[in-house]
Amino acid sequence: MKDQTEPLTALARQPSILIVDDDAANLASLGKVLRREQLDVREASHGREALDLLREQPASVVITDFQMPGMSGLDLLRSIRAISPETEVILITAYGTIEMAVDAMKQGAYDFVVKPFKRHDIVRPVRRALEKYALIEENRRLRNELERTLGVREIIGQSPLMRDTLELVDQVAPSSATVLVTGESGTGKELVARAIHSGSRRSGKPFVAINCAAIPDSILESELFGYERGAFTGAVQRREGRFERAHTGTLFLDEIGEMAPHVQVKLLRVLQEGEIERLGGTQPIMVDCRIVAATNRDLAAEVRDGRFREDLYYRLNVITVELPPLRDRPEDVPLLAHHFLGKYAEKNGKEMLGITSEAMTLLASYKWQGNVRELENVMERAVVLARGPQVTANELPTGVRMGSKSTRTLTIPLGTPLEEVEKRLINETLRITKGDKRLAAQMLGIATRTIYRKLESWGDTE
Repeated sequence: MKDQTEPLTALARQPSILIVDDDAANLASLGKVLRREQLDVREASHGREALDLLREQPASVVITDFQMPGMSGLDLLRSIRAISPETEVILITAYGTIEMAVDAMKQGAYDFVVKPFKRHDIVRPVRRALEKYALIEENRRLRNELERTLGVREIIGQSPLMRDTLELVDQVAPSSATVLVTGESGTGKELVARAIHSGSRRSGKPFVAINCAAIPDSILESELFGYERGAFTGAVQRREGRFERAHTGTLFLDEIGEMAPHVQVKLLRVLQEGEIERLGGTQPIMVDCRIVAATNRDLAAEVRDGRFREDLYYRLNVITVELPPLRDRPEDVPLLAHHFLGKYAEKNGKEMLGITSEAMTLLASYKWQGNVRELENVMERAVVLARGPQVTANELPTGVRMGSKSTRTLTIPLGTPLEEVEKRLINETLRITKGDKRLAAQMLGIATRTIYRKLESWGDTE
């Protein structure tokens, strides 16, 4: 739990507070309390002035007196909901009743504070309101980044490694070249194959996928090439294979490293001659389809060990697209986590605002051995288990919570000056995020501009 005296600036990207009260003494007193929390505070003496200030510059939180001449606090709340719905509103009054509080909450107030109050009585709800505001803002930012990142593709990533990969995908997609997609299981090889198809001249034609590892060798051949009636027991009618179904389009051969040698021979002929023969058939059938293959194996090593045909390897390996593992691109974890949050919230009929900073820190620092597929499973579980509108650390599997702690540690001797501790922590986090200041700020639970300010004060503006 955060210390109650911690400055509130760590909780929101642009923490600004607007106080509205017709009592000048109360206005000044409350403003003084919140400025001590290092917040940007503006003041208004009535509702109309407050609305004018909000139109000029939105506020994270509005604190307004309930009883004011002209426009009451409740009237102001309704107007704020209309012009700045993301702003959280806290009502304060000296004449509070349960009925008034319930009515205010129904109208959209974040909290209701009764006078007289002590410092922590107002700081605590402001802290929580800023946390909610920051979460909504982060949610919006990630959604915008997702829209920019996705485009017509379904591949999510903004890290340098993924940008390089996606640039290569965009470059090779319009060509007719055979592409070999490599990478660990769960990195999204089929998504890359679909992106290549979508960016090609064949995009309006069929995209046919087959997992060579999921189909027994005895069946794979007939699945790929089809068969004639009577070709074997049970073949009661002619059936087209995947090559014919992918004619004029793209055929994606997933886990091609698992393909049996005799099927490799037939595949090589297709690549060389552009024709197939159905099982039991005697006539060649011309097929025109682009081949995109994928594997999580080292095919060059498979060739050396005699488990994969060298000539087929070179036919397939015209262009290689290598997908990096998720643990090498932690910058992409927040985007992916947010994407899966939205996907499974909709699937389960739940309204989710976002992911707490603590949970996101654990997700971003965990070594994802199962890559994107593992992260997707974790987020589906978290959404299902979430009791509130946010995914918290409690909904994450024990392995993620403990694994993150064990893989990201920083040892600092007792007696180290606090400023030096802060400097080491920020620099180490930047090292983990490979210089991504936004992700580092998210992991540390502080504003991005705080990192820039600290680096500037240390003479490090890189």
